Amino acid sequence: MDDLRIREALASDIDNLCALIFEHGPNPWNHLPPIEVTAHLEQIAGGSVSALLAERGGELLGFVSYQRSRHFARYQPPARCDQEHAYICEAVTHRAVAGQGLGSRLLKQVIAALVEQGVGDIYIDRHEENAASAGMMRKAGFVEVETYADPERRPNGSRRTTVCCLRFDV
Repeated sequence: MDDLRIREALASDIDNLCALIFEHGPNPWNHLPPIEVTAHLEQIAGGSVSALLAERGGELLGFVSYQRSRHFARYQPPARCDQEHAYICEAVTHRAVAGQGLGSRLLKQVIAALVEQGVGDIYIDRHEENAASAGMMRKAGFVEVETYADPERRPNGSRRTTVCCLRFDV
């Protein structure tokens, strides 16, 4: 992946991000409701959501989207309960590059950008049984904090979501 270009997503990338996630993201473990995922990615235009993308020769190969949040406050340690944290929302790679480390590379760069911005706590979630996502998260240093029943988002397998966190002293 020598000629790979990684950059921040722009509003002009939103349609391509949607096309990639809806073509290469679906599997029994991913919850990808089109209206909600599209609305999430459209927030890139207003700046409340960010995404780091990878492309080669103009072809989009993957991205990770993220945002500042207070949604996971219940997992925050008491000394940090009032601090804003980050949520890594979507991570997808083109099937042609699956298993080559691109998702991990993008995830690590998003983490580095968030830490540079002073974010100390980063959350991510997945289907409890999504082994590929679990491995990528562990490799990046995420630790599981809770697994709970989530049948509406997780209609397959155990029907449970696992929340993971990565903490830094910033």
